[in-house]
Amino acid sequence: MKETVKKIIKAIPIAFTQNQRYDKQTKKIIARVCKADSNCIDVGAHKGEVLDIMLKHAPNGMHHAFEPIPDLYTKLASKYGSNKHCRVYDLALNNEKGTATFNYVVSNPSYSGLIKRKYDRPDEQDTQITVKTELLDDALPADVKIDLIKIDVEGGELRVLEGARQTLKRNKPVVIFEHGLGASDFYGSTPDKVYKLMEDCGLKISRMKDWLDGKNHLSLSEFETIYKNGSDYYFIAHR
Repeated sequence: MKETVKKIIKAIPIAFTQNQRYDKQTKKIIARVCKADSNCIDVGAHKGEVLDIMLKHAPNGMHHAFEPIPDLYTKLASKYGSNKHCRVYDLALNNEKGTATFNYVVSNPSYSGLIKRKYDRPDEQDTQITVKTELLDDALPADVKIDLIKIDVEGGELRVLEGARQTLKRNKPVVIFEHGLGASDFYGSTPDKVYKLMEDCGLKISRMKDWLDGKNHLSLSEFETIYKNGSDYYFIAHR
């Protein structure tokens, strides 16, 4: 019954939940930013939902998807293995290279990350696995032009960004990223650290809806307030 209701809600063109609104905004941003030959990066590719959108709007580009969970990586590699316009990596992007313990939430893989985050449900089942880690700056050749990056790593976004400084400074891509309490705080991440890193790379931060509507970017104090009150947890960084 629950699955039937979910399917019905998903088919209705109105976004009922915050996550559904973010999904729609993400699609609009990718459609607006990408040209046929744009190159994109999907960090935390999961099942490839966002990668599919990237391929749709930039069919002639080269897209890079990172997914450290073995089962999900295997499925992605099988799905996209014959597609010459994308490559899938079994890596957890981080601020250092090596191996790391990864908290794999078996009952809800979308909650998985390098550090265990807060769960919304009390009965989640998790286990520890070992994954390979890499800096984004080292994962791709320096001469690869990047137009858009999506980051969904359950709180580890600052680490991903710290390992991507040169990529960000060099390309100044649009970055769609999650940053909210209950996840990022478990990594010691704070909005001022994220804001200043983006600023140092020549990027500004906006709410996704505001960017789509052509409104001004956020000040540091505004970004901190939104983070603390939880009114938004997905953002866009841009020139």
